[in-house]
Amino acid sequence: MSEKKEEPSYPLKTVHDFLNELDKEWDSFRTAALIGIITSAVLLAFIVFRILLFLAVLRKPGPRLGLFASLDEILFLILIAAFVIYEISLLLRQYRFFKKWERRVGLLLHLEEELLTDTEREEADAGNSLKNQKPPL
Repeated sequence: MSEKKEEPSYPLKTVHDFLNELDKEWDSFRTAALIGIITSAVLLAFIVFRILLFLAVLRKPGPRLGLFASLDEILFLILIAAFVIYEISLLLRQYRFFKKWERRVGLLLHLEEELLTDTEREEADAGNSLKNQKPPL
């Protein structure tokens, strides 16, 4: 009976695998941050429009609802606006992070590929030099 010796499972085999996987996912993360910024800005514009419309209704002459009756809607809109502004700031920081590190990771990936090809060349040259050597007498 031969028992198979199980090798430990690592989340990452090599740095090369990590860099290739990161390079594939990078654009989708950056694009998602950009789409989030745009949709949040549209939502913020809608909220500002809604607040202005509500203030225009309050200024209109005629029977009024009263400030206390409409206070909950004003507070709700202000709270939503605050959360949307906070979300936009987080997405902007995320987008800047991806933009800043995209170049660095690209350079690292390029350097790593150069090192791999240099190592392969050196191994090939070492193999050729061993073939060209004369056997000892």
